[in-house]
Amino acid sequence: MTALRFFLAALFGVLVMLETFSLPGQYAHMAQQNPEEAHLRWPATIVTVFWVVCVQVVVVATWKLLTLVRKDLIFTDAAIKWVNVMVWAIAAAWVVLVGVFVWIGVNADDPGVLVLFFLFTTGVSVVGLVLVVMRALLKRATELRSDMESVI
Repeated sequence: MTALRFFLAALFGVLVMLETFSLPGQYAHMAQQNPEEAHLRWPATIVTVFWVVCVQVVVVATWKLLTLVRKDLIFTDAAIKWVNVMVWAIAAAWVVLVGVFVWIGVNADDPGVLVLFFLFTTGVSVVGLVLVVMRALLKRATELRSDMESVI
């Protein structure tokens, strides 16, 4: 668990740097190099930073779940609340991703970009749906543990 916490902390730090320096700088550079696309600078920055924030929410929720596991409180309502946070963060990212996918579909002249965004959308869909299934399993396990404790 210590290794996972280390990598979650490292990932969170990289994401902070990405949303603070890299993404805004990349889109500012894009606007300078391609003035005809400069109008996309701020929408692209906002959308990509939003996606990074969604990933950060999932990272924090995962950290909280690890804490609950360490305290042997994973089969509680607190754990379900953190899984719900993860589901909603992924759902929010997915909604924005679908919006971008549709916008690109209307404006794209290269089918490769559409295929790439289709893969992204499908991947995020799968992750979200797997998490929904895992939430249902956690909820059922929590109910079973509660029933067992009341019997004992």
